[in-house]
Amino acid sequence: MSDYDIETADAMLKSKRYLYVGFMSHQSVEKILKAYFIKMNGETAPFSHSLSYLAKKAKIYENFSESQKNFIDMLEPMNIECRYPTHKEQLMRSLTEERCQEILDNSRELQIWIKRKLL
Repeated sequence: MSDYDIETADAMLKSKRYLYVGFMSHQSVEKILKAYFIKMNGETAPFSHSLSYLAKKAKIYENFSESQKNFIDMLEPMNIECRYPTHKEQLMRSLTEERCQEILDNSRELQIWIKRKLL
């Protein structure tokens, strides 16, 4: 599902639906973190949308580079802010095609990095 979500984020970028690039990128990273947690712990992942919390619970956070930590901190609110009208308008104004491309690229890079840890 993480792959499906990253492909959806890419489709949203191509169709200029920038708000959902961030949302689907967040979903992709969240799902790969939960997959990592399940693989390492053999139990259901925590019911949380917090990327930093999930990464810490999965014990992968300490392996993140500073740029990866900063990225998930930046990506984390895109899950919630997309859902509420007051936040949605503010977020939409901040999302340009270039920024969304960067979000998508960084999400894909982090997803691949975590996938390699699953092998």
